[in-house]
Amino acid sequence: MIALVTSGYSPNVVRMVDDKADCDLYDVLAELGWGMASRTRRDRMLAFTYKHEDWINALPKPAAATIRAIASQFERGGTDGLENPQIFRTPEVRTAGGLAALQAAGDPRGLLMETKARMFAV
Repeated sequence: MIALVTSGYSPNVVRMVDDKADCDLYDVLAELGWGMASRTRRDRMLAFTYKHEDWINALPKPAAATIRAIASQFERGGTDGLENPQIFRTPEVRTAGGLAALQAAGDPRGLLMETKARMFAV
């Protein structure tokens, strides 16, 4: 698969050819570049919520629900889902408490960045 990328093919093509449609490009590239085992978006989201359960549960309940809803956006859309400028307008995130819930818990930008960092660290 590395030959495809070095030949100028898009990582999206590699993902398709390698039958990894349920993986984020982050995982596809990490596997290609560093030999790391790729995870599906669902596996990464579940690992995030499990391994960082104490951090999530330490947040106020509405903020914790919002962080879980944001993680589910990753499961649906990968990095693009997390980087979506409309993430706080998605029904699941809005219902969980959305931006207001994160504001009540502290710095929403910082919490979102921390969520992303923890998501990719698992």
